Amino acid sequence: MKEESSPAGFKTASSSVIGRARGSVRRGWPLAALLALLLVLAVPAAVLVAPGFISPEPPAAAPTTPAWQLPPATLSARQGLSPLTDSAPVPLPSAVTAQLDALLKSDGDGSFTGLVQDALTGDALYDRGGSENRTPASNMKLFTAVTALRTLGPDHRFSTRAMAGPGANQVVLTGGGDVLLSAGESAPDRVMGHAGLATVAAATVAALQANGTTGELTILVDDSLFSGPALNPAWADGDVAAGEVAPLYPLALNSARYNPGVTAGPRPQDSAVSAAEAFAGQLKAAGAAAGLTVAAGVGRSTAPEAANGAPKLLAEVQSATVGEQVGLMLQSSDNYLAEVLGRMAAAATGSPASNDGAKAAVRAQLAELGIATPAMRLADVSGLAIGNQASARQLADVVRAITTGTDRRLRAALDGFPVAALSGTLDARYEDAATSRGAGLVRAKTGTLNSVIALSGYVVDADGRLLVFSFIGNGLTPGAAGNREAVDRAASALAACGCR
Repeated sequence: MKEESSPAGFKTASSSVIGRARGSVRRGWPLAALLALLLVLAVPAAVLVAPGFISPEPPAAAPTTPAWQLPPATLSARQGLSPLTDSAPVPLPSAVTAQLDALLKSDGDGSFTGLVQDALTGDALYDRGGSENRTPASNMKLFTAVTALRTLGPDHRFSTRAMAGPGANQVVLTGGGDVLLSAGESAPDRVMGHAGLATVAAATVAALQANGTTGELTILVDDSLFSGPALNPAWADGDVAAGEVAPLYPLALNSARYNPGVTAGPRPQDSAVSAAEAFAGQLKAAGAAAGLTVAAGVGRSTAPEAANGAPKLLAEVQSATVGEQVGLMLQSSDNYLAEVLGRMAAAATGSPASNDGAKAAVRAQLAELGIATPAMRLADVSGLAIGNQASARQLADVVRAITTGTDRRLRAALDGFPVAALSGTLDARYEDAATSRGAGLVRAKTGTLNSVIALSGYVVDADGRLLVFSFIGNGLTPGAAGNREAVDRAASALAACGCR
């Protein structure tokens, strides 16, 4: 039998295979077996023949890099807000008044006062009862912020110390004004918890070991820095019970909260003892390997004097800076922290670290800034007391001192102003059509009591002019949503203002 030639000139074995297969059928091979044999033999034959019919594959094209992954040929045009200049046009008072009068309307009872100033010149662009005394709620914290920054300085830190006690194996935890302590290790990148009691305990054990101390330790707490009543009699019992504030001491965990993430509800009624108990627990854990145990319970003591007139220091941690604490106080509207900063400001001027000392320190610092205070009434320095009285003009003046005044220490407060729709107590506001123009632009301290709504801050208007403002509503219908919307709409109108 002749072999067949393929069209490409190749000879194959297919003809002879088929011939033999036919002969096998005639000799009685099962048909299925023959078909299987043909398949097995055909595959190698196809492999041999296929290259004659198929041309080689072309080389794969190099992958193309998407344009968005390539380096830019030119830099994009600069975007964002232009630097502020005094050449930006100043809004016309008549145009500002026409807009704000239509927006600052109470929802039910009560009324609003307000003042808007050009931040650079101090000229009033809007004045509706701006000099009238009003209950400002937490806008009082703006006065406390500048007082702390001026008396203590933005870089100042508070120390919490472990001192050797007057008796054998006594350790005294001494409060120095840091109420943002954590029970754990110090966290240098945080404000709350910047200093931790576990860190104090570890350093204390090391010092005791170096002194050869062993056996049982007794823990005492020294909270003698503050004087006067721990609870301000001007605070309503219901506010204290609700956890708006707590008895004040010069050391506390989490700004006198059981949990830093839970900012409502019951609080420790003796934050100094609570901190000392946490310290004792950390000391017990750290001292176990060194042969140290800790007696149950915590007592009170003042730090003892050593023979040379100075108390013996075992360990020390320092708080976040005053500037950082002021920022946290404004962002979260923390009443406890505000009151502590007021007392520490009083102590820095040599006055008693008490409620009366804090109020006197605030009044004195405002007067030094040129803000008239004779008509101002101060019941506390956090704004929780309904008896506080201040004007929109005084609040706008203090915002102006922070933003453009000559005392640059006050600039440390700028980061603390909540930003509309983004941060702090304004994070869930300015989200509807009536106020969204102010989102991300309005920066202001909020204030809320049962019948009070206040908002004081600053904004750059549509023409690039920096404006400061204060709006205060008193005698309002409790819970009426339109009152908060009124001040938010007014601030948003300033942000969008061409007003010429």
